[in-house]
Amino acid sequence: MMPLSVDQLLKMSQSELDELFTNSEPGPIPHGAAKGTAIIAPGTHFTKEIADFVSHFAWQGKSFNAERGVLTNRISVLGFNAIVATVYKDKSWLDGKECIVLDYSQTSMLAKWIRDEIRQIGPNLYLGKVYWDKKRLIDFCLEFDQPAV
Repeated sequence: MMPLSVDQLLKMSQSELDELFTNSEPGPIPHGAAKGTAIIAPGTHFTKEIADFVSHFAWQGKSFNAERGVLTNRISVLGFNAIVATVYKDKSWLDGKECIVLDYSQTSMLAKWIRDEIRQIGPNLYLGKVYWDKKRLIDFCLEFDQPAV
């Protein structure tokens, strides 16, 4: 299988993204900064435009500290580090298999109902699911400069 790119993920349908997530292993908990891409309305011709808008004005990615088991999100046009989450491995709400959980419930008043789940789909690429109080919202991907170790 050829390595996937962010552009390929933006062209996938929701069922294809779910299948890719389900068939992937969690991989190691990442460390360092990742460029984030929101995947909203997957499989439509709006997906890329929405992703570009979100990355310019709202969310640019995440910065992980694997040793401390935390991350911060890079948000706003200025790329502020904010909205902290704890990071650990647990069962996915999608399929019950192991994933990496990004848990905001104890670290953020703003996002305390949010839970992200990620799995590694390439040497420097993770696919994620966002939940709001157990309701699935959107998908996203994280692209690291260096492969996870």
